[in-house]
Amino acid sequence: MNTSKRRGPLARFKVLDLTRLRSGPTAVRQLADWGADVIKIETPDALGPGDGSGAARLGPDFQNLHRNKRSVTLNLKDPEGIKIFRKMADQVDVIIENFRPDVKHRLGIDYETLRKTNPRLVYASVSGFGQDGPYAKRPGYDQIVQGMGGLMAITGLPGQGPVRAGIAVADSASGLYCALGILTALLEREESGEGQWVKTSLLESMIGMLDFQAARWLIGHEVAVQSGNDHPTSIPTGVFPTSDGHINIAGAGAQKMWTRLCQAMNAEYLLTRAEYETGPLRSRNRVALHAELSAITAGQSTNEWIRKFEAASVACGPIYTMDEVFADPQTQHLGIAVPLSHPELGDIQVVGQPVALSRTPDDIRSVTPSRGEHTEGVLHDLGYTDAQIADLRTRMVV
Repeated sequence: MNTSKRRGPLARFKVLDLTRLRSGPTAVRQLADWGADVIKIETPDALGPGDGSGAARLGPDFQNLHRNKRSVTLNLKDPEGIKIFRKMADQVDVIIENFRPDVKHRLGIDYETLRKTNPRLVYASVSGFGQDGPYAKRPGYDQIVQGMGGLMAITGLPGQGPVRAGIAVADSASGLYCALGILTALLEREESGEGQWVKTSLLESMIGMLDFQAARWLIGHEVAVQSGNDHPTSIPTGVFPTSDGHINIAGAGAQKMWTRLCQAMNAEYLLTRAEYETGPLRSRNRVALHAELSAITAGQSTNEWIRKFEAASVACGPIYTMDEVFADPQTQHLGIAVPLSHPELGDIQVVGQPVALSRTPDDIRSVTPSRGEHTEGVLHDLGYTDAQIADLRTRMVV
């Protein structure tokens, strides 16, 4: 375990984590990695498995999501458990949850209830489709939202049919947008002295991530379609075969880059072709152009082409498998694979923060805790005695 005592830039903030699965934990991880004191609320062992138990808890995904936290077990279906939670809620800056919208109201731990005794509270909610509206009660799953948010219709090869992205885009995006909203609310609190309710959803976040593809419809009324590995508007950009694999070429839709590409490939004759003379013409004739370029790139290795293209200032890159990603010297130089020592797993690595601050960097200081590892310590801080804690355990409150 990393035993760093350095205080991160968010060390003054206390956070209660009611999240599970991926979207909410992604938001919490952003705060925890920058030093916030995060307490993860989990179901007591006696009440059965929670968000992560057994092999799942020791698995890569759970370990990567839940580092830098303390864990407390608490039965939120028990009135005494709710009483303890409200004591904790009065002492924190942030609460994050991703229940279905009605659950928090049923438990009596919604924003309007908790702000009565903690008006400075920033309360963040991540849902599948929003806190209200016709789909509010639907369960939110990443793949469902990838479909409803438009991503699957533009991902994959032309005519292939809908294709999901290889990562949980909607889940991860909603977590990141949620963290951004929390930080914005904390900044605003410095002026107003009041907290507020931060809300986002997988559907909103997925649409937000569409960015220029969404703008093509909203402004130009153009419905984007699948374009495979080709860029939808800048050609040639895409994946090309080499003698030992494939290579990415990008940005060659721009006229100067197109010229440099042809020169690097010893294919200046393509510059004289009327059908490839401008960016729009190259886009219109993308299939034929791709075939001509592929016939050339297939004759040499990926590394040979990278060497030639880099010398000519043509944007290019290899296409890595995951092991190759982390073996790359630039990846290793950036240090985004962060080492930790786990009491059961031994030496492991987790994915670090992809952003750096020069004076107050992030700090991945502790591994994912065991379930309820910090229950006694947190309850002691709330004023509970050993005897009272033992009684709470007997009654399965904690």
